[in-house]
Amino acid sequence: MSMRGLLVLALVVVAAAALTAPRGAHGAGECGSTPADKMALKLAPCASAEQDPKSAPSRGCCAAVHTIGKQSPKCLCAVMLSSTAKSAGIKPEAAITIPKRCNLVDRPVGYKCGAYTLP
Repeated sequence: MSMRGLLVLALVVVAAAALTAPRGAHGAGECGSTPADKMALKLAPCASAEQDPKSAPSRGCCAAVHTIGKQSPKCLCAVMLSSTAKSAGIKPEAAITIPKRCNLVDRPVGYKCGAYTLP
């Protein structure tokens, strides 16, 4: 199995564990009623782009990032910095550059995302 395949598998396993873990009260978070850790599954096509800031994101990755970012910059930020992403070994400094690498014209340039700023 390739490194990318292992990363995607790890992301799915960690997300599944997060989704089945008991939770407290259910409220609207950064991604509405969908937890950021669950939303992170939609970024599986971005596995290699989230590791290497010089790699070109796939069309599927860019579509997923656009969909999540269009919903809310807060959601996109929460997903990229989620415990699911961290557990899968995602590098936030690389992930935060994906909207720019996808040439998304409606990306929130300058948006603060934790310790990072969207380019």
